[in-house]
Amino acid sequence: MSVHDDLGVYVLPGRAPDPAAVLGEARDAERAGFGTVWVSERLDVKDAGVVCGAVAATTTRVRVATGVVHPSTRHPLTLASMAATAHALSGGRFLLGLGRGVGALAPSLGVPAPTLAGLEHLVSVLRRLWAGERITEEGPVGSFRGMRFSDLPPGAPPVVLATIGPRGLELAGRAFDGVLLHPFLSVEAVAESVASVRGAAERAGRDPAAVRVVTTLVAAPDLPPERADLAVRARAVSYFQVRGLGELLVGRNGWDPVVLERLRAHPSLAGGGIADTAFTRDRLVASAEVLPDAWFAEGAAMGTGAYCAARGAQYRAAGADEVLVHGASPAEAAGMAAAWAAIGVPS
Repeated sequence: MSVHDDLGVYVLPGRAPDPAAVLGEARDAERAGFGTVWVSERLDVKDAGVVCGAVAATTTRVRVATGVVHPSTRHPLTLASMAATAHALSGGRFLLGLGRGVGALAPSLGVPAPTLAGLEHLVSVLRRLWAGERITEEGPVGSFRGMRFSDLPPGAPPVVLATIGPRGLELAGRAFDGVLLHPFLSVEAVAESVASVRGAAERAGRDPAAVRVVTTLVAAPDLPPERADLAVRARAVSYFQVRGLGELLVGRNGWDPVVLERLRAHPSLAGGGIADTAFTRDRLVASAEVLPDAWFAEGAAMGTGAYCAARGAQYRAAGADEVLVHGASPAEAAGMAAAWAAIGVPS
């Protein structure tokens, strides 16, 4: 079996009322040859730290990554402890992904909306804690008086930033070990993002090639139409419906922003607020009818496993170091992983 260090897959994508399903999905991912298993976080029954621990205990080879943890809901020391524990428990296979995805929910949670300045301070605090430093300072993520680890981990996990905008890409290149790019970006938008990250790294005196670029490809390889609708079309609605995020995505891709208002006005989304938390995914399929077919052709992959692998190869050719499959389960995407090896995607 080939092992693809440049091909990852999400487990428990979306809402997960039965998190125990991750045990089988993690084994499926390792069996299919995926190099990284990614875990998104939902603030109900999908705590990223717990799920990553289960994945680490169930597997022996794959990297285990969060995509992403919401830092505003954790004290920096708690987050540092979770990541250090997962890294030690997995034998150095853990990767910490951070982002600002909780921003739209911050008012309802009673937490501050995450900022780029806060994320830059946070990654510095995490690294210094893992190195054994005693931290006394004030900054965007807190005021500390001698905060430290009593026991040090055997190594520090890489930290990547999930982002989409130019300032976030600049920060990723300047201060993070990698970047996780948002779903539904075109190949051209990913190439521009890669250039932005690498340029920022070079300006900061870092090795541009050392900053890992992971691009997320929402894919439906060999899936029947009903399942593909849930995996791709409904997931697209959950992103484009969010004010601010939808505008960022269409702006990066050069698409028509008028479509967003038609989507948000669709009767099936009436009164729901943020669709991803208000509705189950099957409820979102109907509203996807207003999204142009070109958006799915340019920003996702729907077809045979070989076709989806070829689409992923386009993103690798655009400069991404890893393609992260989203939407399809590891078992559903196994054919795509097999095709990945067959078409000889460069690792």
